[in-house]
Amino acid sequence: NTFVFPLCVHVFIQTTLCPVLPLLSKDGDVMIGGAFSIHSKIAQPSLSFTEKPTPFTCSRYYNFEEFRFAQTMIFAIEEINKSKHLLPNVSIGYRIYDNCGSTLSSMRAVMALMNGDELLIEKNCSGQSAVHAIIGESESSSTIVLSLSPSRLQISHSATCECLSSRKEYPSFFRTIASDLHQSRALAQLVKHFGWTWVGAVNSDSDYGNNGMAIFLSAAQEEGVCVEYIEKFDRAEPEKLLKVVEVIRKSTARVIVAFLAHVEMNNLLEQLNVHNITGRQFIGVEAWITADSLVTPTSFSVLGGSLGFAVQKTNISGLNTFLVKDFWETDFQCEENHIDVASKSCKENQDLMKLRDYNDDVEELRYSSNIYKAVYAVAHSLHSIMKCSDSQGCDKTSEVKPWQVIEALKQVNFIIKNGEQVWFDSTGAVLARYEVVNWQQRSIGSVHFEPVGYYDASLPPGQKFVLNTEAIMWPGGSKKVHISNVCSESCRPGTYKVLERGKPVCCFHCLPCPDGEISNSTDSNDCNQCPEEYWSNQIRDACVPKNVEFLSYTEDMSKILMFFTLFGVVLTVTVAVLFLINRDTPLVKANNSELSFLLLFSLSLCFLCSLTFIGRPTEWSCMLRHTAFGITFVLCISCILGKTIVVLMAFKATLPSSNVMKWFGPVQQRLTVLSLTLIQVIICILWLTINPPFPFKNMKIFREKIILECSLGSSLGFWAVLGYIGILAVLCFVLAFLARKLPDNFNEAKFITFSMLIFSAVWITFIPAYVSSPGKLTVAVEIFAILASSYGILFCIFAPKCYILALKPELNTKKSMLVSCGHTNLKVTAKHTCTPFNMHTFLRPSTATQKYPTGACD
Repeated sequence: NTFVFPLCVHVFIQTTLCPVLPLLSKDGDVMIGGAFSIHSKIAQPSLSFTEKPTPFTCSRYYNFEEFRFAQTMIFAIEEINKSKHLLPNVSIGYRIYDNCGSTLSSMRAVMALMNGDELLIEKNCSGQSAVHAIIGESESSSTIVLSLSPSRLQISHSATCECLSSRKEYPSFFRTIASDLHQSRALAQLVKHFGWTWVGAVNSDSDYGNNGMAIFLSAAQEEGVCVEYIEKFDRAEPEKLLKVVEVIRKSTARVIVAFLAHVEMNNLLEQLNVHNITGRQFIGVEAWITADSLVTPTSFSVLGGSLGFAVQKTNISGLNTFLVKDFWETDFQCEENHIDVASKSCKENQDLMKLRDYNDDVEELRYSSNIYKAVYAVAHSLHSIMKCSDSQGCDKTSEVKPWQVIEALKQVNFIIKNGEQVWFDSTGAVLARYEVVNWQQRSIGSVHFEPVGYYDASLPPGQKFVLNTEAIMWPGGSKKVHISNVCSESCRPGTYKVLERGKPVCCFHCLPCPDGEISNSTDSNDCNQCPEEYWSNQIRDACVPKNVEFLSYTEDMSKILMFFTLFGVVLTVTVAVLFLINRDTPLVKANNSELSFLLLFSLSLCFLCSLTFIGRPTEWSCMLRHTAFGITFVLCISCILGKTIVVLMAFKATLPSSNVMKWFGPVQQRLTVLSLTLIQVIICILWLTINPPFPFKNMKIFREKIILECSLGSSLGFWAVLGYIGILAVLCFVLAFLARKLPDNFNEAKFITFSMLIFSAVWITFIPAYVSSPGKLTVAVEIFAILASSYGILFCIFAPKCYILALKPELNTKKSMLVSCGHTNLKVTAKHTCTPFNMHTFLRPSTATQKYPTGACD
């Protein structure tokens, strides 16, 4: 405020004490004002307030484009004045001011346009507006200054700041160019189109640059584009400009979005040339992308290949001829070699004669059509207010008030002579249409702004932005995109992004998806869990069915277990054959051959039941394996228990008159085995009826595979089966342990003790091994326990007998049995008898034949 207030006072003093004369003017029935930066710089005035202010002094640096704007405004006014249909009997005059590229001069110009150019402060204001509308300014900041009076109509041809769209703050502002809202969003789409997600951003420190950049940053964030740096500077801040150049030099972003006015862009270009900073891809805006003032012998090395949005180039018939010749001879009244007879305007503005021979920019004029449309829009508004008609003309007596012009302008809708329709939307702007242009070099030193696409906001989504990539020439003269401008390379499918701490979202690490998760797209933010029965493949980009694992017949472990199973069956059958061959020998008879053969049969079943645990579990195999195991082992243990009880009973029957053995004869032995086995059968039937085992896909042990196993169904049923076998085994062990020291060469109690000891040890060890073994190893442990306990019983009980039968047949005689008794002084007659399992009981002579259980020897 301490700086702006003195400036405003200074401008007021300058305006009131010093006459402010237009650069170009012409009287008419209605007046239109114009404000353009024909000179690009101004000498900074003194603000001491101790002496009379010095007049503003414009530099001798010309802006040819701005001069063309003034010429185009005059061309449009002259064309309307000649028209018989638009304001037929009304002449339009103009007053065009040069603000020299300064807001100070703009303030002076707007005050002059509002109140006229009275020479003395004492003179009262005329009360009538000097102009009915103002065309200009070119820049948004200067336009805002011109908008100080809300009742004065202003139409800008190139002020694009979105801030000017507020009808509350700027109700009298209109423009024949679209707001930066569209351009900024289109810039983000252009950057995203080429996959550039890591860019730098530089903008003018002005309303135009700051508002436009803010919209671009918001749109870029929506498009997933990250900005490495955001720098801004003003044309009057060389120190900040040098800082911006240093940031650009050190940055890793090769694409630069430059939201700059053409003056700031020219300053930046000079410094980039000085520091030899090249190889950057510039993305430009309409303010500078087609500015001829930027085309220098060295500028292409920096800006070559630049892309940006430009105002559409249109052809207005007659304009080119007027700009080159008619303006100088008719309006400016300056002819070559006739300066002595030239007009007063020509003599007072001799410096403008330097622009007369400059014609290189005529073919590239773009904003001139916006000036043309603005003048015609004002004319159509006045035509409506003054109630003009072709037959009666216009009512010149009616007073045209500023608010009337504003309201009439909202309703205009006309077509200019090149066929383009003109109307204003609710924000006072026209429809957004841009050309995408590319800086290309046709010959050395010749720069051409080649159209390579367009943006049209009136088209449906998906058709608004069209780009011909093949027509683009990139920095260095390449026809192919060679700039990969990203902070981090894209994460391939199978990985996901993890943001780097303290950096934008475009900077990230790519980490592989965890096991069981996938990402099937590029740059995934996270990984997706595979369905329960699926697992991620090796590169984590697809879910594949999990491997189903079970103990199959083809595995090495299964083959080994099957070998020992069949080997056990062969051994059991061999023992049975050996017993069958020697069934009439004392040894076989003494060992209760009936129970021995039943035991061998049950052992064969025990070996064979292990095969039901191998292979793919099915509903029937799951029920069979556990019930077969339970029943066959109970049958086996029941036979051993029967043999143990016979041994004990035989030694208890010490007197010939004792009838103990008749209560445990062959029938009782068979009933005992049958009863004990029947209990297990009942347990199994209840288990299968209530909650039988069934195939189950276990996915909890291993996440990456499915263990196909037999669920127990009812755990109580399984442990009841196993517990019942354990009870019988313990009972058998206890009884055999009690009979282990009874004297008899053929007393097998001690062998039963060892067999039950091994059996118990195996199954006690089995429980923790079964619970802790994962997957198919659980089945292998169960098979191992079956085989180990079966082999233990087979070897402990039958190995000693087979040894005698096969290798020591001389011990398999009555004599050997009697000698081993230790009672050789006793006479044994044919009437003397012995018990089935114990030949060396205390034998007593009997005169009568004593009947003993089957299997007793003579």
